[in-house]
Parts: sequence; C-alpha cells; structure tokens
Amino acid sequence: MKRNRISAIDVGATKVCTIMADTNGTGALRILGVGVAESQGIEKNAMANTRNAAAAISKSISKAEKMAGYRCKSAYVGISDPEMSSLNNHGVISISREDQMVHIADRKRALEVAQSVEVPSDQELLHLIPRSFTLDEQDNIKDPVGMTGFRLGVETHIVTTAATSVQNLTRCIRHLGIGIDGLVLGSLSSAEAVLTEDERQDGVAVADIGGAVTDIAVFKGGSVCHTSTLPVGGYHITNDIAVGLSIPFGVAEEMKRKHGSALLPGETDDGDLTLTGGGYAILYRDLCEIINARVEELLRLILFRIPRTDSSYGVSSGLVLTGGCSNLAGIADLGRRVTGLPVRVGTPIVPDGHDSSLRWPEYATSFGLVCWKIRNQNVPDLRGQREGWRILPPRLLSYFSSRN
Repeated sequence: MKRNRISAIDVGATKVCTIMADTNGTGALRILGVGVAESQGIEKNAMANTRNAAAAISKSISKAEKMAGYRCKSAYVGISDPEMSSLNNHGVISISREDQMVHIADRKRALEVAQSVEVPSDQELLHLIPRSFTLDEQDNIKDPVGMTGFRLGVETHIVTTAATSVQNLTRCIRHLGIGIDGLVLGSLSSAEAVLTEDERQDGVAVADIGGAVTDIAVFKGGSVCHTSTLPVGGYHITNDIAVGLSIPFGVAEEMKRKHGSALLPGETDDGDLTLTGGGYAILYRDLCEIINARVEELLRLILFRIPRTDSSYGVSSGLVLTGGCSNLAGIADLGRRVTGLPVRVGTPIVPDGHDSSLRWPEYATSFGLVCWKIRNQNVPDLRGQREGWRILPPRLLSYFSSRN
C-alpha cells in the first residue's frame, strides 16, 4: 500500500521542531523523523533575524531528515501571531439548476460569499473554516454535496494574520528550499493533537501557552468558533522571576523548570527551602509566589477571551492547557480555582510504539500539524482554492503557481 509523506515545522520562541511522518490509505500514522533545535532569531514569536532563524530551522530539519532517511521537500508550518484576528461569518447562495442538487462548485461558491469580508491592508487571510451548512430549513449539515435544496448557507470561522508575519516566515523557509503545504494557526494545530472528539462536540477551550504568546481556540459542536492570541507566555513568567529575585534570566528559567510551581507552598510544605543554581540562592516560597501571581493573571486573561453566552461560557468540557508552560506543577489545580471550569493539561495523543518524547505539551503544535493533514486528507488540495480548510494569500498563490 502506497504511503503518503507528511512533514511539519513548528517555529516557536524557544525551539524549532520538525516532524517527518507518513500515512497509509486508512490514515495510520508513522513518525519517521523528529528534529529539535534551539530557536534563534525569533522574538515574541516574530522574525527578528532571518539569518539566525533560518539556521535554527535548517538544523531542526537536518536532524529530522537524518532520522527519517530522506529529504524534506515541503511541510505544513505553524504560525502564531499576536496581531491575528478572527470572526464568524455567514454566506448564502441559491441553487438554480432544475434538479436543485448541491454540487462541489456550489459549496465552494457559498464559501466564497462567506469570505467576502473586508480584510485590512496589513492583514492576510489565513483560514476560512466551514463550521456547518444549512439547506433550506435543515441546519447543522457537515457536507451538503449530493443533497437537494434551494438555499445553501454556510457558517464559517475566518482567521487573518499580519501580512508581515506570513511573508517573513514563508520567505525564511522557502530560502531553505522547503515548499509550504499550508500555514496553520498554532491553536488549531495544538487542538488537533490534544483534544478528543467528545470535547470538541460538547464545548472546550484550548490554550497553548508557549514561550512568548498564548494561543487560544474554542470549539463547540465539533468545530472551532473562536480563536485569539495573548502576547503573554512562559518568557514573561521567567522575566518576572529574574527581576523579582535579582537573578540572571538563564538562572531564573532553570529554577522555574526544575523547581517552579503554580501553587503557593502550604503550611506543611517546606516553603523556606533554599534553592541554588548558577551561583545564586533563592527561597522556594519566593519562587512560587512570583509564578503563582503571573500564572493566575494569565489564566484570568484566557478566561476573558472565552466567549460568554447567557452568563455561561458554553465549554462544558472545560479548559485544556498545553504548550511548554503547562508543564508547571500545579497549573491545572490553579486553573480550576481561578476559572471555575474543569481544567486538564493536554499532551499529544501519539500512537503507541512511536517516539515517546513527543508525548509532552511542548510538542502539541508540531505533532498537531501532522494531525491537521490527516484530518483533512480527503479535502482536495487546490492550491489556494482548497474547499473548506485553507485559502492561501495571493502572494503564496503566485509562489505555488510558479512551482507547478
């Protein structure tokens, strides 16, 4: 059976991760190569030094290629941008042919109508995601093709991102000779890796807390209904520790990773324990107090971004925290106290027998990029006219056209 190759590149503020994999006709996944490199040239999830960023990406790709045994020619790429924006929009068309049967072209036309929103000149369309279709009086249709009716409507979720973010990231990766199969918003790829189908249906929010930003997505009825990004992440917690305790940033990061907790020490805990590292000594209690304050603030910001309806958040499955910062001890417990919602830490649902190192929250985005492709493998890739999941910006359309 022929296997289809998939590659994914996640360029974050702290690391670059490349995953090379393949699937068979049933979608069974095999992880063939994983390459991780320390991120360079990225500040606040934005390209600050293209040459350094390209070197880090190249190192990550080379490691994955060596493990997989073949070259990476193209990949799905994660993008996270504090300047992204999103909205839900509705499109309606008439089915004028005599048999009133819905064709693929009709579905595409309805999506084009829904796409007719004004996009600021400094933004580019990243995703046009169909949430559900309606046909005459029938609603909550997942795919109307082959059904009959007169009026076809579609509810969509539209995501735009800063044009400069798209241009800088794609230019950097293309410079390495790597084609781009698609750009995927970080929160959506992370959701693919850590959420269950039941959670998507019942209502759930996922927050990927990375080094520089926190990506948020809310799902209801099986599809995404809200996305946003907070310009706060693990870096800000470390910076608070460094400033508050007068220690170097690197030492603060080490202390946070090895000893940090989002919970305050209790009376029975050894809060007066002295921690040492890098020639510095701090109190465990002081470390936890700073982390607790910053994480509580972040959790409240996340809660503020979850849409409310009738004094309810509509996420009965609660909040799933993922990303590197969700490794902090006690973060789920603090999350439940602050938000009043069910909270768990989400790790990538990696198939048995595969690289166990990917079963950590910091790999949610990179593994989720592979899952994104598998979930949408039956959607035809029309290079910018892909029905449903991704409409590429004009600059990328011209690029893809030049390669064919």
